[in-house]
Amino acid sequence: MPDDLTLTTPLPRPGQMLARGVCRHLLGHNFVTVEELIPVSGLRVDVMALGPKGEIWVIECKSSRADFMTDQKWQGYLEWCDRYFWAVDDGFPTDLLPDGTGLIIADSYDAEILRMGPESKLAPARRKVMVQKFARHAALRLHGLRDPGMSL
Repeated sequence: MPDDLTLTTPLPRPGQMLARGVCRHLLGHNFVTVEELIPVSGLRVDVMALGPKGEIWVIECKSSRADFMTDQKWQGYLEWCDRYFWAVDDGFPTDLLPDGTGLIIADSYDAEILRMGPESKLAPARRKVMVQKFARHAALRLHGLRDPGMSL
């Protein structure tokens, strides 16, 4: 390889590091996860988790007060999951987070669920749509890793 060619990988953003810790933790509870899933045009979920009984959780990762204050879409995620959580680091002012939502404290290596999000079961037809979106999203991500030059 020529000396003047440097390969660089962009550093993960703080929210991505929180997502990594959340995904690691949830795997320990037998949940599989995908990041940046689009349930419907205009919304992008930071982490969607699929549980062993088909339960669907949405986790929004907030790395700062400003990140949280500029989020105007989070309530739109509620209709796409059985439980909704915020994932923040241990320095985040958690009193800002709305009541009636779950709370996960995370770092880039692990997480802990401090407050379970209330359950609001998805209708069977919506659950089927979300499980299919989850599967397609995961398969496309895997394909992208296996064949990075291919665009879909």
